[in-house]
Order: sequence, then structure tokens, then C-alpha cells
Amino acid sequence: MKEFDETHNENQNQGQEEPTLPSFNERENIHTSQQEEIQSPSQWQQNRLELQPVTTMVDNIKAELHKVIIGQEDTIELLMVALFTGGHVLLEGVPGIAKTMIAKLLAQAFDLDFQRIQFTPDLMPTDVIGTNVFNMKASEFSFNRGPIFANIVLIDEINRAPAKTQAALFEVMEEYQVTVDGVRYPMDLPFFVIATQNPIEQEGTYKLPEAQLDRFLFKL
Repeated sequence: MKEFDETHNENQNQGQEEPTLPSFNERENIHTSQQEEIQSPSQWQQNRLELQPVTTMVDNIKAELHKVIIGQEDTIELLMVALFTGGHVLLEGVPGIAKTMIAKLLAQAFDLDFQRIQFTPDLMPTDVIGTNVFNMKASEFSFNRGPIFANIVLIDEINRAPAKTQAALFEVMEEYQVTVDGVRYPMDLPFFVIATQNPIEQEGTYKLPEAQLDRFLFKL
């Protein structure tokens, strides 16, 4: 039995190649390539200079927004962060704090398409994303796009629509596309959703599901 184990181990060792370590020259080449990947301070400065026009543009837009909106510096700052990073924002506050105005001004400042959707208990998913309509002249169905097809979409009082309507936002907010009857319709980028809800008035509202809340980058 002992002889069989020794023979079995020898056969296994013969089928395995011993790992080889890189030579001194190979290690030097690897070290040199890694050093080349690390940016020098001059390259950092060059990248910083390339971002200067973007920084100037953002500062100018903030200045224009603050000509109309008094205060709310943090809200405007985080809204712009979400816009640049491809996220969405849930604004929570009582009526009259310029939530709709901020969204409109952002769209105007960046020259983007803007749509506002008022969520109500009787709102259907097709009222948001659109539906196929039969064209009598062409004798075929054509897709009639809903108001969700815009660069910046303000969903006012998102918690007033039932869960079925809120579920229509899952795909478009996560994958930037709408699927109707098996056909995908991509969104024009950038695509930015700003949703609002009133934390005080809870009558006639629906609690947002966790899957919906997960689509928002910030809750302000």
C-alpha cells in the first residue's frame, strides 16, 4: 500500500510543472511599467487644468441659479452632482420651497429637454412611459412616447401614484430604457429624474417600495 501511494504521488508530480519565477530583467521591466502607469505631479497638474473649463461652467451655472433661488446651496450642489454622475434625486419637502423651479432652471441652464409629470392615484403606467397606437394609414402600430422621454424629468408627488405606476419607473431609472411589447426604447442621455414628495401630508399617498428608493442617489 505504501509503494502504491509513493508511485501515485510520483505520477501526480510528473503531470505538474513547477512554477518559474521571473528573471531579474523581467522583474525590472514590470517595475518600470508600473512606474510609468503612476502619474507624475506634472500630469496631475495637466489633468487639473483640463477640468478648469468644467469647473468654471459649473460655477457660472450655480451663480445663475442663485439669482432666482435664495439659499439651498447644498440642494443645488447635490443636484448637480447627481446630474453629472447619472443618478437621480428624491426631494422631500413641503410645497412652496421652489422644488419645481430648481428643476426647470437646471434644464434651462444646461439647455436640456424638461418634462413634468404630476403623479395622481388614477395615473396609469402607459401615461408615463407611453403606449403603442394603431396607425390607420400605415396599418401598423407605432409607439407614442410618454413624458418620461426627456433629459430632466420632474415627478411631482411621486408617492400619490399606486405601486403599479411607480413600478413603471424601475427599468427606466436603472437601465435608461423603456420596454414596451418586447421592444426596447433607449433614453436620450443625460437622463435625470427629480422626484418630490410631501413628508407631512400622508392622506391619499402610497409608501415608496424599497426597490424604488434604491434608484435614487440622494434623498434631500
